[in-house]
Amino acid sequence: MDRLSLTNKSATTRALEGLAKSVGNYLPAAAQGLCPVDTAAAYIGACLAQSCGKCVPCRIGLRKLGELYEKILSGKGEESDLELIESTASVIADSADCAIGYVAGEMALTSVRAFREDYESHIAKNWCSAREEHPVPCSALCPAQVDIPGYIALVQNGRYADAIRLIRKDNPFPSVCGLICEHPCEEGCKRNLVDDAVNVRGIKRFAAENAGYVPAPECAESTGKKVAVIGAGPAGLTAAYFLSLMGHKVTVYEKRNHPGGMLRYGIPDYRLPEKILTDEINVILETGIDLKLGVDIGKDISIKEIAEGADATFITIGAHSDKKLRIEGEDLDGVIPAVTLLRGIGDGEKPDFTGKKVCVVGGGNVAMDCARSSVRLGAEKVSIVYRRRQADMTALAEEVEGAIAEGCEPVTMMAPVRIEGENGSAKYLVCQPQIISTIGRDGRPGVRAADVPEVKLDADIVIVAIGQAIESAPFGEFGLPLKWDTIAASDECDFENAPGIFCGGDCATGPATVIKAIAAGKVAARNIDKFLGFDHEIKLDVELPAPSLLDRPACGRVTMKERDADERKNDFELMEKCMTEEEVKQECSRCLGCDHFGYGKFRGGRCFKW
Repeated sequence: MDRLSLTNKSATTRALEGLAKSVGNYLPAAAQGLCPVDTAAAYIGACLAQSCGKCVPCRIGLRKLGELYEKILSGKGEESDLELIESTASVIADSADCAIGYVAGEMALTSVRAFREDYESHIAKNWCSAREEHPVPCSALCPAQVDIPGYIALVQNGRYADAIRLIRKDNPFPSVCGLICEHPCEEGCKRNLVDDAVNVRGIKRFAAENAGYVPAPECAESTGKKVAVIGAGPAGLTAAYFLSLMGHKVTVYEKRNHPGGMLRYGIPDYRLPEKILTDEINVILETGIDLKLGVDIGKDISIKEIAEGADATFITIGAHSDKKLRIEGEDLDGVIPAVTLLRGIGDGEKPDFTGKKVCVVGGGNVAMDCARSSVRLGAEKVSIVYRRRQADMTALAEEVEGAIAEGCEPVTMMAPVRIEGENGSAKYLVCQPQIISTIGRDGRPGVRAADVPEVKLDADIVIVAIGQAIESAPFGEFGLPLKWDTIAASDECDFENAPGIFCGGDCATGPATVIKAIAAGKVAARNIDKFLGFDHEIKLDVELPAPSLLDRPACGRVTMKERDADERKNDFELMEKCMTEEEVKQECSRCLGCDHFGYGKFRGGRCFKW
């Protein structure tokens, strides 16, 4: 027999792997303004290039699919071609020997069904309706549509106060978002094509920390109209801010003793210090908003009374109730809902967990906040119990990593089945081990009970962080439509049969991110203004710096540093460090300037006013 040798990658293989990586980086970064028909055709072509040619569905079917796509893209397609694409793709998906073929078939089916209007536009007009607008990628992915390239350019030029003013044109919480925004804008950053996305949140935070006091702009002349806002969370305060700038008289009703909603009662100080939040809210209130604290709607005043006393009403009560595990023992002492724990911490009432063994049930950001807070409250051991894998946790990766660094232990693939106690207090969390299962409609793998015995975890404290509920029943009784436990408002934050009543934020969408709540407040403000018979514009006459013509070579991303885990886990002081001036200037220089070099010059590009 012939001698054996170690297998090394050839230069061709290495080049192909690099090309595949580049394509992988390109697809997420190019989602805005893409033609779905062209994208599907390119994917079919890539799959055909990968095919070994052994099976007929790949060798012939994918080639025929490619020909049909080419026919449609060249303007020669017919309606019957869409049916032919569906039938051909179905056969390939059902009969191909390997994933190259059947995944390509499934993708073609998904594309032609999801984007049928675009396919029909190509056939009828030889034109892609999806390409009518070319938004700036990062701004388009920001729910509040903040002018991200604009404020990055201002920061790069040392104009920090102007950067904050530009952010506030769309988002009155620059300091808050600089600390805790989940930065969806970075997902479509074109810099991903070169190396890695620009650290947008870090740049915003630097601007907020170095701008000093930046007052709110002057309000427009009074309109004489009154607007009531129920809830002083991010959505409510955002709407109140913009409505006040438009000249309307805004009154905000808040149930708690302090404004901020989940910003105050859901995010611990080590991520969002109380002083930074309070200072930001004070700037919002400078616009003349009347804030009424400690008002329990339905007890102190009815929804009807509020609505009758205002020309328009915006409901944004958030999601402040807890969801139950619905297992035996959940009523024992020591079983605490996540919202109750975080609300107490927000009010300065920190429980003493010294020497306690804590189990946090859940895998989202709230679960991580509870786990990391428990460490700071003196817990002897903190376990994060999750029924799926660690990779399936919905929390940000950096939050999970931070919790582990501070001593929290992920206990994954465990589903709680009951809580056992002694003398009326929790003692053990009993879990059934799970095994990973089939992929669900949401694209995430499900789990099922493994054929192994139950496991007992020591648990003096069980914190339930599996989601939040909405106290929507009183609003249903008022006559507003409900869907599950949310208030069923439209995407324009209004109702078909309730003129003058608007609703947005977590109470309408279910628990979501801070920036989505801010976006809801912005949308509601614009549409309330329209309802009241006005057409005010929110704009900012800040002259942006001339775009840099310097080369932008590949350069690593500046990541945010944190205080040492052994130090930060002992207090609730801010854990993340700000960029240095040197770091922020370098990070700003990585921005490719899509607002000038391409997208911002097209229809749907930069928005100077709204």
